[in-house]
Amino acid sequence: MTHKLLVADDEPNIVISLEYLMKREGYEVLVATDGHQALETIQREKPALVLLDVMMPGKTGFEVCQAVRADPALANVRVLMLTAKGRDTDISKGLALGANAYMIKPFSTRELVEKVAELLEGGA
Repeated sequence: MTHKLLVADDEPNIVISLEYLMKREGYEVLVATDGHQALETIQREKPALVLLDVMMPGKTGFEVCQAVRADPALANVRVLMLTAKGRDTDISKGLALGANAYMIKPFSTRELVEKVAELLEGGA
């Protein structure tokens, strides 16, 4: 079975590169460019994993993550926060709100691919 992923980021270059990378790895990829669109897509499509940017228009990634974790129907959705906000307090906040993992931009594509595979196999 092909896993469905959502790339939620407002930066077009990041969306294009993540979409390409994840499709190359064999995943079905959905895209959202703001927080409201991300949450609507998660609720409608129930992707296996969300690559979630923190700083987005509409709702922040933190707000989206919190809403996902508050919805029992979305309990199986894994959240990997991708952000330039790398302070310890930001990482702690993301994990406290229910993110399964947190990666700081810029990140290596190899590390990202490995982390996505690990999360989809039920790790971390």
